Amino acid sequence: MGTAGRRCSRYERALLWGVLVAAWDAAWGQLRYSVPEELPKGSFVGDLAKDLGLEMPVLRDRGVRVVSEGRTQYFTLHGKTGHLVTAERIDREQLCRLVEKCVLRCEVIMEEEMKVYKIEVEITDINDNAPIFRQAEKELRMSESTAPGSRFTLAEAHDPDSGPNSLQRYELSGDEHFSLAVQAGPGGDQRPELVLAKALDREEAAYYELVLRASDGGEPARTGTARLHVAVMDANDNAPVFSQAEYTVRVPEDMPVGSVLVALTASDADEGLNGQVKYIFHKISDRASELFHLDSEKGEISLKDDLDFEEISTHELQVQALDGGELSDTAKVVITVTDVNDNAPEISVRSALSEISEDVTSGTVVALLNVQDKDSGENGQVRCSIVESLPFQLEKNFEDYYRVVTAGELDREKVSEYNVTVRAVDGGSPPLESRTVLALRVLDVNDNAPVFAETRYSARLAENNAAGALVLTVGASDADWGQNARVRYRLSEGRVQGAPLSSYVSVQAETGALYALRSFDYEEVREVRLWVWAEDGGAPALSSNVSVRLEIVDENDNAPQVLYPPPPAAPSTAGSGWAGVELAPRSAEPGALVAKVVAVDADSGQNAWLSYELAKATEPGLFRVGLHSGEVRTARFPLARDAGRQSLVVVVKDHGRPALSATATLTVVLAESVAELLSELGSTAAVPGEAAGSLTRWLVLAVAAVSCLFFAFLLLLLALRLRRWRRSQLLAASGSAALRGVPASHFVGIDGVRAFLHSYSHEVSLTADSRKSHLRLSSGSCCDTLPARPAPDEPAPLVGEDPAATRRADPSTPTVLLGMNFNDLTEDQEEFLLRKTSFKPNDYKTRCNWWGR
Repeated sequence: MGTAGRRCSRYERALLWGVLVAAWDAAWGQLRYSVPEELPKGSFVGDLAKDLGLEMPVLRDRGVRVVSEGRTQYFTLHGKTGHLVTAERIDREQLCRLVEKCVLRCEVIMEEEMKVYKIEVEITDINDNAPIFRQAEKELRMSESTAPGSRFTLAEAHDPDSGPNSLQRYELSGDEHFSLAVQAGPGGDQRPELVLAKALDREEAAYYELVLRASDGGEPARTGTARLHVAVMDANDNAPVFSQAEYTVRVPEDMPVGSVLVALTASDADEGLNGQVKYIFHKISDRASELFHLDSEKGEISLKDDLDFEEISTHELQVQALDGGELSDTAKVVITVTDVNDNAPEISVRSALSEISEDVTSGTVVALLNVQDKDSGENGQVRCSIVESLPFQLEKNFEDYYRVVTAGELDREKVSEYNVTVRAVDGGSPPLESRTVLALRVLDVNDNAPVFAETRYSARLAENNAAGALVLTVGASDADWGQNARVRYRLSEGRVQGAPLSSYVSVQAETGALYALRSFDYEEVREVRLWVWAEDGGAPALSSNVSVRLEIVDENDNAPQVLYPPPPAAPSTAGSGWAGVELAPRSAEPGALVAKVVAVDADSGQNAWLSYELAKATEPGLFRVGLHSGEVRTARFPLARDAGRQSLVVVVKDHGRPALSATATLTVVLAESVAELLSELGSTAAVPGEAAGSLTRWLVLAVAAVSCLFFAFLLLLLALRLRRWRRSQLLAASGSAALRGVPASHFVGIDGVRAFLHSYSHEVSLTADSRKSHLRLSSGSCCDTLPARPAPDEPAPLVGEDPAATRRADPSTPTVLLGMNFNDLTEDQEEFLLRKTSFKPNDYKTRCNWWGR
């Protein structure tokens, strides 16, 4: 019970020291544990989470894993407890054949932080192997003349265990003639020898059987036995002797199989059978027995398998030379294997990222590499580099670990994927190298705004378009990827003609197609300017805009509008009979201006170019119409047979496709006197085929005419009196003969003539006094096309209005008397009138109609 307690106490102290050492090493980035061999899979090795100071959630989130050196993974991390446990059954004798202290190394890798912690696990020995003799039975031959005290070397037992569990002692049993002696070898090993205790007598006993027992120091102890058969022979005086007690040879590890490494020689002074020597391996390891072959006759050791310096660099053998009388000698053979650069560097990727964001900072760890070369010396010195010129570089972490880190900015739009080739070259001659490729995909960041295909867009859209018509399509591309490259379009806010822009046009958010939401009218909107925004789907979103100019193209959708003559009014309208009535004297010369058709077109360009044609006339050939001016002129002298009232239909056409037109109807009265004029005009008041109410209308007109004549007569009498009274003053002021005897009835204004002159922008004043009656011609009265309507701030002067009340009369302004019958004037009066007014009755540029001369 006391022994068990002491054992438990020693185990607890050892465990405590192990924990303290592990804690100390953890502070320096290295952990050490110790476990016995032959533990079952999943056995506890150490509390890794506690020793690293990490909680279990953190341990899982950081991607912690354990990587062992070599191909076999002997340890792993328990996912629930954070303990380091065994992943395989570990046999110390298999892993560490010639090593006294067996240590397995592994690394703990934290992928998220790219950190590495080294772990060393010492595998302690247990007594799981018994001592084993290579020959379970051995036959010895001794001469009966052998002197007592003679020693014979016996085969040694081999125990793979180490320490106390290894071979500790030998025992011999069987006969009193023999005893056992154990000699200590150069390496501290035990060499059993058979000692002859008493003289042999072949006639007494020719054969002996002995048992050699080897025991280890384990608890419980394990033993191995070998049977010795001793045959008593005749006398053999001399034992073989090696030429060297120890043979040393150095061979490269690439020595071909079958090569002779060393030749041993031993000589025996005896003759005959007792002088014949043969060679055997006296002590050899299992691996050495697989590598080397001994020629029993020649003593040559040759190679029968490939050497490997990295596996075992030194082999120690013992060779025994035996003669025919079983006398022997032993020599030590040391074979040293020299390194050859036969191993290329090995690159192991301990941890690596497969994706990286393009906005990472310089120095971000991408991969963690372990580089090893099994060779030694210069052959094992490794240099690592990145093959291509990439924004990555290698940094040596510690010992044989390297980190691949970013060395510059990444741009996914330029390079979306990298294949980083890491090259490792050793220092051998010739050098060997190895490579590994790290595939790295660059993740997109929304760092590029959409870019339109054009700096500005413009389109032409014909007016009267259908609602929903496609105007144009804008396009923008985004160099980013995925959601960051998804572009959506929208319109900026604005107004057109006071209405929101969104009521005129819209843009399809996905395609960028611009549609017209309503029918455009060129006469209202001629151009629309707007901005289209393109916005990507990143967070935060990036955007850009482009200007779009939409030009409305005019179509010929408006017919010409005739301003003069005005359209005929309803029959019930007062004065409707005078609409479109123009006057022309029968004495008019060819080319005399009769009237002008004035028309406008709301369209523009070619669609607003107007041309005039005479479509219908009462007397063909009497009048002609200017193609572009619309002026109606006489084409020949009026004849007596020509009707007094001429009806003209003028067609006004534009130049659109198809052309649109309008018509204007003019009534031209050919009259030589006022009475004839009134007669002709009066006849136009009647409409053929009217109802019975025509008689009443005629009666009303007759009464009105009589009343007008009466009032006109009174006014003329008054004007005559005034003229006679001022006659002397007028003649004295002018220095010429005054106009006398001119009836006041000759100064009558005609509405049609006044309207005609007003349409030509003339200022006309008519009074009973000839000195106050004048016609002022404006400078632009000869233009081909008249304005659509007069300016509102320029009213026409009224008949009977005194111009002296509004502006001072211009002495240079020619005075024209309208409505006068020049047959009543004397030659003196006519000459005076022409001198004062500079008037030429036949000059058509005055746009006046004279009649009665």
